[in-house]
Amino acid sequence: MKAVVQRVSNANVKVEGKTVGSIDKGFVVLLGVGNNDNREKADYLIKKITALRIFRDEADKMNLSLKDVKGEVLIISQFTLFADCSRGNRPSFTNAGNPELANELYEYFIEECKKLGFKTEHGIFGADMKVSLTNDGPVTIVLEN
Repeated sequence: MKAVVQRVSNANVKVEGKTVGSIDKGFVVLLGVGNNDNREKADYLIKKITALRIFRDEADKMNLSLKDVKGEVLIISQFTLFADCSRGNRPSFTNAGNPELANELYEYFIEECKKLGFKTEHGIFGADMKVSLTNDGPVTIVLEN
């Protein structure tokens, strides 16, 4: 699995012009699922993302987690994180998980974040989505396992 985590002051995702998810302060997580991914890998990323201490404390140091700031999460399925551009200029996506596996793990990721008590919004798997966000910092972290 691969995740791009962006610290945001607000974000939303639209499908066909309608907002399907929006958050205030928190994380936008672009989530890619690979061929060999499973729930164990998802659990690792969920734990890592929700514990990341990348919000500013009173001393202006990145020292606070999502829970500390009562942050929210917007999760977007992003198979293009598995693009292989090593040959030519047209990316190959053969390393991306098949849609059935990817959707299952995407939905699992969403539900597990909700179980942890975070307001969790999301896009629509496989849809043409328009994501808008205000990156705070900017702070962007890339994680994979």
